[in-house]
Amino acid sequence: DAPVGSLVVADAITAADLGAETADGFLPVTELGFGTVTHRPPESAVRVAAEALGAHTGTVLTVSTVTGTAARAAALRSRHPGALAEGMEGFGVAEAAAAHGVPVLEIRAVSNPVGPRDRAAWRIGDALAALTEGFGKLAPALESWNPHDHQ
Repeated sequence: DAPVGSLVVADAITAADLGAETADGFLPVTELGFGTVTHRPPESAVRVAAEALGAHTGTVLTVSTVTGTAARAAALRSRHPGALAEGMEGFGVAEAAAAHGVPVLEIRAVSNPVGPRDRAAWRIGDALAALTEGFGKLAPALESWNPHDHQ
């Protein structure tokens, strides 16, 4: 749902394919009795960042294999209806932040649609330009945010 060239601030960082495929469908690792699959950045930090960047907010999925088919995109959308973007790094960073007790934000610049790989449709330059412009707005906005005052 996030257009190519836009920015997304994760209000949830979810490991989309951490679990097990079963005859009855996918089971996330939490349903197997282990770990976590979602980290939630502080709501106030998400709000401050999204407002400063003019970004969409929603779930950003972390995948171990980039989605390259319509069928996989549909399956992910079915399991994660609030997902706006996917990447490969966010959940690992969120795990490290949680282990050290520090807040985390994930900001994504959308360079291409999730689904069938069409390199001609990729807009990496537009995404990087949006990210560069956004970072100029982000630092001043977060300077006033205090993680101890805003949970």
